Amino acid sequence: MVSDMDPALNPFKPGSGLRPPALEGRDAERREFDLLVTRSKLRNYDRGMMLSGLRGVGKTTLLNNLAEHAENRGWLTIGIEARPNEAGVAAVRAKLGNELAAGLRRFSRRHKLQKTLDGLVELARGFTLGVGVGPAKVELTLGRQAATGDLDLDLEELVEAISEVMKKRASAFGLFIDEMQDLDADLLGALLAVQHRASQREWPFFVIGAGLPSLPAVLAGTRSYAERQFAYSTVGPLSPTDAADALRIPVERHGGEFTSGALEILVEASGGYPYFLQEFGKAIWAVAPETPFTGEDALLAVEEGRRALDDGFFPSRWNRATERERRYLRAIAATGEVAPRSGTVAAAMGLTTTAVSDVRDSAIKKGLVWSPEHGRIGFTVPGMDDFIRRQPTD
Repeated sequence: MVSDMDPALNPFKPGSGLRPPALEGRDAERREFDLLVTRSKLRNYDRGMMLSGLRGVGKTTLLNNLAEHAENRGWLTIGIEARPNEAGVAAVRAKLGNELAAGLRRFSRRHKLQKTLDGLVELARGFTLGVGVGPAKVELTLGRQAATGDLDLDLEELVEAISEVMKKRASAFGLFIDEMQDLDADLLGALLAVQHRASQREWPFFVIGAGLPSLPAVLAGTRSYAERQFAYSTVGPLSPTDAADALRIPVERHGGEFTSGALEILVEASGGYPYFLQEFGKAIWAVAPETPFTGEDALLAVEEGRRALDDGFFPSRWNRATERERRYLRAIAATGEVAPRSGTVAAAMGLTTTAVSDVRDSAIKKGLVWSPEHGRIGFTVPGMDDFIRRQPTD
């Protein structure tokens, strides 16, 4: 029995991309990526990877875990997060070059390659300075040849130059992109084209992305060959066993335990979504006077956890919606279906499907909803429908 539930020792950390105390249920993706890394060491290059799923399933955490694993195995790794608006486009393009320069410096120090990589660091800096919003104007010098000003071509030459160094070391260059569905069309198209060329020429360059369920369709719509360019993995909720382990293992590390009833309550309430598990785990540690955690403790934790979700996780999406978008979201929630037909939602608003097509599109662009199949619409956040039904209608 543990009777002192010290808040400082609480192992649960709800948050975007925060490392959970126990990363459960993602062994298949981790094994597949480890095989990619191992094959790259043998200069046997495979495809990059794409992870897609609803918000709260742990895509960012998994992506970070894969990047860390690759870096530990000797890869040059760069991480960026895409943003959807115009200001985000400029920020992401600038950060790509900044992160690349920083990553090259880090790689050169770690592997004692300063002289070899100094020129590449300067190339990355130049790439950063030259890329702005709108049609790309890249102002850098690649070797003795001036850049063309064409994003596709100059990004390709930059990746080729880096790949040459990585290949000699039986290493690889991995670009890890979160929220990849939000990349601007020009940069996304350029990256896909360079990844395609890298595969054809056997360069050790890999794009590893994560995003909403719409990501595969966005990639295919940008470059038709993207459907064959990556290994795709749908990241969903954890199985009941893995969800229970994600709660149980961290508590047992501190000498505590759950009753079977308490675990069942928390797992069922979470729906297997890792973010919710972290929120409920944090809550039960806070509300319970001691362990073993009981069913009564679990019920209190669910109540406290849902309050925390209603205060932070859900409003961050709801508050981004316009009044008209909120009306559309309410109509989706009112159907009680996971993915109702667009016509059903429009009818609930007293409108035609055509009349709501613009608000549907704007909600999709904001990442509030997605289309799981033609003619249907659903929330990108699990539990969003319940949250909306709890909101006052004014």
